[in-house]
Amino acid sequence: MTEVAALCIPLTSVTFSPTARRPDRATTTWIAEIVAVAVLGLIALAGCGSSSKPAYCSARADLESSIQGVSSLSPSSGIGTLQATFEKVQTAANKVVTQAKSDFPNETSALKSSMDALSSAVNALKANPSAGQILTVTSAASNALSSVKSFVDATSSKCS
Repeated sequence: MTEVAALCIPLTSVTFSPTARRPDRATTTWIAEIVAVAVLGLIALAGCGSSSKPAYCSARADLESSIQGVSSLSPSSGIGTLQATFEKVQTAANKVVTQAKSDFPNETSALKSSMDALSSAVNALKANPSAGQILTVTSAASNALSSVKSFVDATSSKCS
């Protein structure tokens, strides 16, 4: 309580001088103009912010584009090409997760875990993958696509 009292200034110690210099009309007008410009600038910035899409919308589009790159793969593409393509998908998914996790925590959590599982499955592939490895990659890819679809559906109202 004494700290608060020490910060307060008693009104008896404040003096008002009737001879204090008042700002002239030019100074008052100049200050009013600066305040008006600042207020108009804030209004303009507020208007710009409300009409733009969140950053994760661009990341979402990048993720969708990288997934389309997977569809162009063929069995003859090779394991290295498959891994490089899925690495691009993983990078795009990580960006989405980073940018949207506060707005869509459930969807981004599911997306991250499914993409991590897919990445592990793809990285485990060898030059001649077994049927079990292929099945693991196929299952992980299906789960990842489901997570991407859930995220896209959840963000459609913000990113349309």
